[in-house]
Amino acid sequence: MCVVGQKRMGEHESPRKMNLNRLKKGGKPAPLRCFALLLPVTIWSLFPFGASASDTLNWRTNQNRVTADIQSSSLPNVLERIASITGWQVFVEPDASHIVSAKFKNLPPGEALRLLLGDLSFALVPQTNAPAKLFVFRTSQQNATRLVRGKPGKGKVIPNELIVTLKPGAKIDELAAMLGAKVVGRIPGLNAYRLQFGDAAAANAARDQLASSPDVTSVDNNYSIDRPPLPLEGSLGGTATPHLELRPPPANGRVVVGLVDTAVQPLGNDLDRFMLKPISIAGDPQLSPDTPTHGTSMAETVLRGLEMSTKGSTSVQILPVDVYGPNVNTSTFEVANGIVQAINNGANVINLSLGSEGDSPFLRDVIKDAIQNKIALFAAAGNEPVTTAFFPAAYSDLGVNAVTAIDHGQLAPYANRGSFVTLGAPGTSLISFNGQQWIAQGTSASSAVATGLAAGYMDSTHSSVDKMQSFITATLGVKISPGK
Repeated sequence: MCVVGQKRMGEHESPRKMNLNRLKKGGKPAPLRCFALLLPVTIWSLFPFGASASDTLNWRTNQNRVTADIQSSSLPNVLERIASITGWQVFVEPDASHIVSAKFKNLPPGEALRLLLGDLSFALVPQTNAPAKLFVFRTSQQNATRLVRGKPGKGKVIPNELIVTLKPGAKIDELAAMLGAKVVGRIPGLNAYRLQFGDAAAANAARDQLASSPDVTSVDNNYSIDRPPLPLEGSLGGTATPHLELRPPPANGRVVVGLVDTAVQPLGNDLDRFMLKPISIAGDPQLSPDTPTHGTSMAETVLRGLEMSTKGSTSVQILPVDVYGPNVNTSTFEVANGIVQAINNGANVINLSLGSEGDSPFLRDVIKDAIQNKIALFAAAGNEPVTTAFFPAAYSDLGVNAVTAIDHGQLAPYANRGSFVTLGAPGTSLISFNGQQWIAQGTSASSAVATGLAAGYMDSTHSSVDKMQSFITATLGVKISPGK
């Protein structure tokens, strides 16, 4: 539903089962504004702004209420924050500018946007089975063409949640009831559970009780991981569709790539035979018929890497594991569960084109066990030109292949250059979706390219993971000097 109103001045994947029981711990302003409220998503976000340490934007999408105290912040900064919190696709008119200064409490999103955007107009348009689109403009909605990307995740602790690992035989439900918690996630083979409490104080109080319980092996924080950005519509002038022939697997078994990501749409172009039945960890996704998801673009990029390393004939298939569902973000618990489910369903190579700055001991132990079981993992290093650790890529000390982006033989200007980085691969991938071309750019694409090359090498040479690792390091290995 769209509500229109006048602006009022001054308004405010052979299965190998995992068992980790040993886990340790210039125009005229348009006069009309349009906004529509989406079904709420359970997420609470509080963002400080770089312009002032006191500037905050508290957008509780589970309650459709917004609180802000912003003294002076640029329009792009505020729109980036809104895109990160809500998951909306935000488009702005290229020449639109505005200094945001607003203070209000517990307003509905439409009223909050009025105050945040000042004399700019906006339209918040719901989409069928897809995130809403927010258009911000001064002249007309049609001129709001510049996509605003949300800020990458900063390792935010989910304050009212804990990851609890129990000893074999211990029961979680009775323990959760005693603590007043809900069990909102389970990984049975690990005896690991995601507990949700009423608030942060209840979670902190329960942590002390859990730590002293003889049935509990570990208690860890759960970290939020933002949804990776969508590809952009465009063309690089090349061929967008990989050309591959699916052949029977060799006697030693098929190589299966576990793609732990957002949901994957039908690829078309005779590529869906390379896709295995998807696994969903976090509920039914909202899929747009018009725009490829991040998972779809990564699946095609993996296939592109396969084409490069196998000369177009391969038995490799991809197992999509959706850890986002319809949600704006996922968490380290879901990613760990996604890795476990991928391995239990036959994956021996896993791609993780996602991450945050949250260092999770629980996720680290899951990855450690996977690598000890000869599972190859590739992860994106992050799309900021910093040296900050970005997880799970920064678990390269365990053997994760941390992949950054290379552009024309050089480190891409946007790519993470931390000491944990081990590989470099092209950071731009051309995608075909519904007859149109799209461009995926970032270390997500780099990780997917490296994954495809590695899986293709294992398939075409009938190699072990260890032999593949030597090959991929020799082929894509990078060493970044301090300060670069």
